[in-house]
Amino acid sequence: MDSFAALFAHVTPRARTFFSGNLCNTVEFGPDGHLHLFKAGVLTLTRTGADDLELREPTLLFFPRGRTHRFIVDPDRGADLVCATVELGGAEGNPIGEGLPEFVVMPLAGHPTLSPVCDLLVAEGFADGVGRQAALDRLFDYLLILIVRDVVAHGAVESGVLAGLADPRLAKALTAIHDGPGRAWTLEDLADIAGMSRTRFAELFRTRVGRTPIDYLTAWRMTLARQLLARGKPVKSVAAQVGYDSAAAFSRVFSRTLGHPPREVR
Repeated sequence: MDSFAALFAHVTPRARTFFSGNLCNTVEFGPDGHLHLFKAGVLTLTRTGADDLELREPTLLFFPRGRTHRFIVDPDRGADLVCATVELGGAEGNPIGEGLPEFVVMPLAGHPTLSPVCDLLVAEGFADGVGRQAALDRLFDYLLILIVRDVVAHGAVESGVLAGLADPRLAKALTAIHDGPGRAWTLEDLADIAGMSRTRFAELFRTRVGRTPIDYLTAWRMTLARQLLARGKPVKSVAAQVGYDSAAAFSRVFSRTLGHPPREVR
């Protein structure tokens, strides 16, 4: 399994389409994650603390972690849009969202690999076929993965797990963690997988990912544990699955990491 597939297998980005059509009035969007595909017309994006951005060409606008923003359009011309809310997966301590920029703007003219999916989104969004909502949501899910891949490939991620996965050596260790969260990993184990000395591995990991290898392992375990608990798995079973010998030890780490005990997960 490649390094990104191992991550996405456990923490899956999801999109939910809520608008497709011609927008002809000013709209403000709340602090959820959003992904907008602007296709035609004229649109002005406003954000607190940032310059206004006027769009006239097909463009993707991505707010990974959510930020209030507003679209202003000419009511006579409007703007053709397809919009979705975004959940990157994993909720608290999300490893995908941590390293992404606060805002990503991608003119399609400069990202030709995204155009085929965007064309399908527009065609589906402006039609009225059976299964339209499901088709739009799945297309947006795929587009999210393409965007993350593109952002990493262009060096726009400076820290976090995505920055670590961009380094071939760290990617080997991170993939091992993602695939085997229940193993009793040591710093030496992970350094050996990366083909590096312990000291150099620990330094590079902290620089790229933003935390120590063992701290990241713990955070990853808690991300997976929260997902399992939300599905109704018993605490004892979850504890064993993510590498803890006792439910008590797991509960202490979970509470310290996420700020609430496992039993409060819904």
